[in-house]
Amino acid sequence: MPWSRFEKQWSIQEEGRILSYKDALREAIDQAMCLDPKVFAIGLDADDCYGVYGSMLNLSHPERVLGTPISENAMTGVALGAALTGMRPIHIHMRVDFLPVAMDQITNYVSKWKAMFGGKPKVPLVIRAVVGRGWGCGAQHSQTLHGMFAHLPGLSVVTPATPRDAKGLLLQAIALDEPVLFLEHRWLYKNEGAVPEEMYTIPLGKGQYLRRGDSLTIVAPSLAAIHSLQACEEHDLDVDLIDPRTIKPLDRELILDSVRRTGRLLVVDYDSPVCGFASEVLALVAEEAPEALLAGAQKMTFPDVPMPASGVLERRYYPDPDRIAAKAKAMISRVKGEGALV
Repeated sequence: MPWSRFEKQWSIQEEGRILSYKDALREAIDQAMCLDPKVFAIGLDADDCYGVYGSMLNLSHPERVLGTPISENAMTGVALGAALTGMRPIHIHMRVDFLPVAMDQITNYVSKWKAMFGGKPKVPLVIRAVVGRGWGCGAQHSQTLHGMFAHLPGLSVVTPATPRDAKGLLLQAIALDEPVLFLEHRWLYKNEGAVPEEMYTIPLGKGQYLRRGDSLTIVAPSLAAIHSLQACEEHDLDVDLIDPRTIKPLDRELILDSVRRTGRLLVVDYDSPVCGFASEVLALVAEEAPEALLAGAQKMTFPDVPMPASGVLERRYYPDPDRIAAKAKAMISRVKGEGALV
């Protein structure tokens, strides 16, 4: 099939042509559509004049971009049916907050269809969803929810932080014969970085180092990875910074190897603190490498309350580079046997 024609993978350290995050997504979709006539996009406002924050504008095959009614559950069923009959749909949800309306389809069908029929069906479905705060959008338009969806067996959850990863991971997701939830934080769309022009894929389940250090491991997905990198650079922190790229599957060995070397772990996760990704990473280390922790493990997440609508409170709700740096410095200075951090 056409997807076997390209296999090259790239790392964040490489230099090259500069693209924004949204344009990297647009290029991935355009190249996929040009390569394979079975690729199409469907979703609420997928075909509107704003092009999903610019990520769907000026495609070579606009006839394969279909707007849908506001009926998330039904339209997710349509996308699943198309995938089961041999198409490669990209189903777009403008806000992850309303993806729970389609939870029957995602929980009981999309994620389980392959397992229920002995692994024989192919389910090449990519669900794109926009996550995160905007400009005082309140509790119903500012969530991330990646931890909730990672709870589902049979569904991969992708959280790219950089333009290069956005393109490579999206092309990989489209090429797979299984369902992928592809989550894009709206504050990343204008970020720029080096992105190769040719097609390339980044495998799911392979994290990367954004920075190397010896005193602390920070694990942070999506926008949290960018804020953590900013914290490290502005405060010159001696930190191993890991961007997992995908929270499911998770690059467990990359995290464990780093913690065994640094002896400290901080997980920065822009999601709810209860039963979330940050807790999962802490549990991984507690189960697989408890002896490695010289000075404990911590997490930074949202508070366990809904997102406020006030812009002032919204900014306080999110961890920021300065607070991440302060937490990291406190952990680095801590020695074994000291009291818990507060």
